[in-house]
Formats: sequence, structure tokens, C-alpha cells
Amino acid sequence: MPNPASARVKKLYAISLKQPWAALLVHGLKTVEVRRWATARVGRVLIHASRTADKRPEAWKLVPPELNASARLLGGIVGSAELIECVAYKTVESFRDDQPRHLNDPTWFVGPVLYGFAFANAATLPFRPLSGWVRFFPVTLEG
Repeated sequence: MPNPASARVKKLYAISLKQPWAALLVHGLKTVEVRRWATARVGRVLIHASRTADKRPEAWKLVPPELNASARLLGGIVGSAELIECVAYKTVESFRDDQPRHLNDPTWFVGPVLYGFAFANAATLPFRPLSGWVRFFPVTLEG
């Protein structure tokens, strides 16, 4: 017979993003997170806001006033999204063409390749303080 307590435990993976990028993603304004490394991971991923925010003013200019409070949450889970694919950007042109999805300035492209983690079905979750990690990291949720 299954243990009822263990049925309420979910093991998911999370990825840390600096704010305001985490808020922009969980609110659906950003659908691609750019990294220097690829992933084969797909499926539901928790979105973690790192303890350090992006200090660049151009990043914060992307935040609409109604998301200011959400973008100020640091050091915890802020939402989730479905990771659907990993896209390779091998040229500045391909990076620039996808700018409406990742929101990064084309001058941020540093070759030979960057990778875009494409997300769909993003949703906010109640803030849950938690330490993060540079790559995907396991999170156990109860309830």
C-alpha cells in the first residue's frame, strides 16, 4: 500500500535567474532564458530568483510597473514553466532575430554559441525562500 505522505512529495528541478529576468519569465513576458551551456532537459521546471539581482538599468527598463514587487523578490522560488526546447544561437543575427523572446540586447551575444532554453505555460507561485545554484538543481516540494 502506498505511503500517503510520500504521495504528497514532488521532486522537480529548478533553475536560478537573476531578477528581473525571473519575474519577466514567470509572468510570460520573456519566454527564452539564455545560457552558455546546453541542456537536454524538458518538462516542468521551477523558476528561482537568485539572491543577486541584475544591476544593468536596461534590464530593469523592461519591467512594467505592475511587476515591480514581483521583480524585487530574491532568493527563492517565484514560479514554474514548461521547458520545451534548447535552441542554439550560433550567430549574432540568430540571437538578434529571437530578441523578442529572450529580451537580451544583441550586443550581449558572445560566440561561438549561446543556448536559449525555451519555456511555455509559465505561472507564478507563492514565494518560497530557497538557496539556488548556477545549473539545474533538485527541489523537493511537499503538499
